[in-house]
Amino acid sequence: MSLWMVGNLILLIIIVPVLVGLLNMLLGALERIRAASDDTLAGGVALIGELNTTPELLATTDVVIKEVANGAVRYAGPVSKLLG
Repeated sequence: MSLWMVGNLILLIIIVPVLVGLLNMLLGALERIRAASDDTLAGGVALIGELNTTPELLATTDVVIKEVANGAVRYAGPVSKLLG
């Protein structure tokens, strides 16, 4: 048996199954990444639907901030008179 035949047998018996196993592990990881990215995309699309009301919510927030500021000014006036 020549040295080439021994090398070919080692290649077929040891190296090829190891490479197939490594490729299988890589493909499994890629499938898990694909599933996670699909979930992320679905969540992002669902979030876009929730953002449609953002301008109205910001307008409501502005009104509330103005009301709180007015209340704070009304409170601060008498407190400043009491303190000094």
